[in-house]
Amino acid sequence: MSGRHPSSNKRQREDERARRAQEKSRRRQEKRALGPREIPVVSAQELMRGLPTVEEAMRAIDQRAHMVRQADTIPARLFVGSLSPETKTEQLRAAFAAIGPVADAIVMVDRDTRAPRGFGFVTMADRRDAAKAISALHGSELCGSNIVVNIATESPARRP
Repeated sequence: MSGRHPSSNKRQREDERARRAQEKSRRRQEKRALGPREIPVVSAQELMRGLPTVEEAMRAIDQRAHMVRQADTIPARLFVGSLSPETKTEQLRAAFAAIGPVADAIVMVDRDTRAPRGFGFVTMADRRDAAKAISALHGSELCGSNIVVNIATESPARRP
């Protein structure tokens, strides 16, 4: 230890607490000595200044109600299996682009040999188009092979 008795730190903390409590009590007494403060009186016209009238507010609500609401598009990733070895990324993208906008497409290849692995992924820009793509393209022919189209799920090897 540094030559201090362990209880000296405790004594310092207690002294500091007592000092803060005394300071708080002093501030409370000063506020009481000042007495109650006056609350400024404001007229209704001053409060209403800058606010829209009821008619203006109702018009704004009606305008918003008639606006067409468009949510941001949510992309959806699709797994495409049973691809022919001749299928290229461009062909995969073109097949799905006929359904709707494609954000991304890739045919997976072997890391070492660069040979196609027989599957790929397509990310549709809008999840509603993904559902259409599954119903339209699942079981259809692409480059001489009947393809499988499903919602992509995370690989069990990649889960934490």
